[in-house]
This record gives sequence, C-alpha cells and structure tokens, in this order.
Amino acid sequence: MIEVQQLSKTYEDPGGEEIAALTDATLSCAAGEIYGLLGPNGAGKTTTLRCLATILAPTAGTATIAGHDIVSQSEQVRRSIGFVSATTALYARLTPRETLHFFGALHGLQGAKLEARVRDTLSLFAIEEYADRPNDRLSTGMKQRVNLARAVVHDPPVLILDEPTTGLDPVVSRTVEDAVKTLAQSGKCVLFSTHLLDQAEDLCSRLGIIAHGRVVAEGSVAELCAQTGSSNLRGAFFALVEDRLEPTMRDE
Repeated sequence: MIEVQQLSKTYEDPGGEEIAALTDATLSCAAGEIYGLLGPNGAGKTTTLRCLATILAPTAGTATIAGHDIVSQSEQVRRSIGFVSATTALYARLTPRETLHFFGALHGLQGAKLEARVRDTLSLFAIEEYADRPNDRLSTGMKQRVNLARAVVHDPPVLILDEPTTGLDPVVSRTVEDAVKTLAQSGKCVLFSTHLLDQAEDLCSRLGIIAHGRVVAEGSVAELCAQTGSSNLRGAFFALVEDRLEPTMRDE
C-alpha cells in the first residue's frame, strides 16, 4: 500500500546553501500493518510523512500510495489517505458530528452511507457523548480523537499519522492506540511516526529507525535487537542512532 524508494527532500537556507531534511529514504508498509517511523525530534519523520501526504513535493526519489504516484497522481493519493498530525486544527464552531458530516461529504459520501460512516466513526473513537458539543469546548485529547475520526470517516485504505498522541495523557493515548490497532486489523495500512520507544514497541509490527534524515534500519523489534546485539528496543535504538545525533543530544 505504501512503497517508498530513495525519497529525498532538500531546502535552501537564506544563504543559498542546500539543507537535506531527508536523504534516500526507502521503506514499505502493507495492508493490515502498522509501520512505525521511530526517531528523535528533527530526524526527518514529519518531512517523510508530509511528502507522502503530498503536502511537500520531494526533491528526488519516488513513492506510491495505494498504487498512485505521490507527484503525478497527487489527487488520487489524497483520496486514498487519512492524514493526522499533532498540530492538525479543527473548525472551532462545528461539533464532532458536524465535522464528520462535512469531511465525509467532501469525500463524496451522502445519504444513508454518510450517516452510517459518521455513526460508526464516532463509536470507534468513543466520541458519542461529546458528538454535539462545539469543538472549541472539547479537551485536547478529545479534539485529537475528533481529528483521527475526521481522517478516517471516508474509509481510506491508508492512514498517515504524525505523532498523533503528542500532548495526550496516557488514558487518551491508549484510546487512540486501540483505535489504530482496530483500523489495522480491518485491513488498513498505517504509517505511524513517534519518538516514544514503548509506544513503538507495543503498537508497531515493523519499525523504520530514522536519524539525521536517513532511514538507518528497518525490521521488527526482534530483528533490530538481533542486528545490534541488544536485549531490548531501547538499546537497539541508541545503538543505531547515537553516532548520528548532535553532540548536545548525546549528552542528554
């Protein structure tokens, strides 16, 4: 469902020098799989996901989402994905129910099918009790549940989630994680970025470790541990990224 080959993204700083945010990233994620993109802040996770979501245009490389090229078939890609980040905002005056109706209609749903999708999605994320309360009166955690619901109301085959539990308390985070597991079990392809080692270990079937704009390793927790001679994911992670961290980050 997601195939990425040598994807790169560079920016130009005010002095005209090229800055590489992502370099030759290669990864794949299948239907029914939760693939975790794990790395420290600033490693390139968000750049990767925004390129795949067609928010940013890559500088080089290729990627397809559900068989559609992210550059030449960007409209089809957008129809095939649900995208959520930790900073995605909601329309303050709408309620969760109205939000789902609005985004469902934007994706072409109507009538009984739209009503059923709204009802099922509110239930999946345990939003029913708050469905008719304005979004600006919801807690941070509930707003993020609505964001996730908004991203899946049209039933896309692929979900791209950029640190969706950032800032949430453990109880709400667990609700979000359980919903993501349910979605993957239903056959959806989920690409999930995080910098939380315990979350990655619990949630993801495979991991891509990213540091300084490069995917430096890929595999299950067991495979990454075997590759590095580590007894747990924490040890494997630091063995893979430590020499690529900035000096100040190594000292923390």
